[in-house]
Amino acid sequence: MKFNRKAIAVGAATVTAGAGLLFSSAGSAQAANPCWQDGSVWYCNNATGSNVYAGANANQVIGRMYSNPSFFVCKFDGGQNHGGPHPTRWLYTQADNGKWGWMSDNNISSETDPVPSC
Repeated sequence: MKFNRKAIAVGAATVTAGAGLLFSSAGSAQAANPCWQDGSVWYCNNATGSNVYAGANANQVIGRMYSNPSFFVCKFDGGQNHGGPHPTRWLYTQADNGKWGWMSDNNISSETDPVPSC
């Protein structure tokens, strides 16, 4: 039986590179990309369909955010504790239905530290 050494070497290199990527990405967590400013608002990546509340205490849903990324005006630390990296952080935004309110930081995948405080 005759083997093609070049094909075997390429195949082995591909498997080795793939395994290296698997192990290197599993071993270290990366920080989320930060929100970015455009004019007077900040854009952040968020979960589509997230609730937007009347207040920072998750009391009344006034709308949803289906866009991603979405814009935010400012952040507030001190609302209802909902866990996550910023457990009491909420961001002021306009829901897709046009109503203004607050989205939980837990629904935002970008790092929200750069967004100014309200």
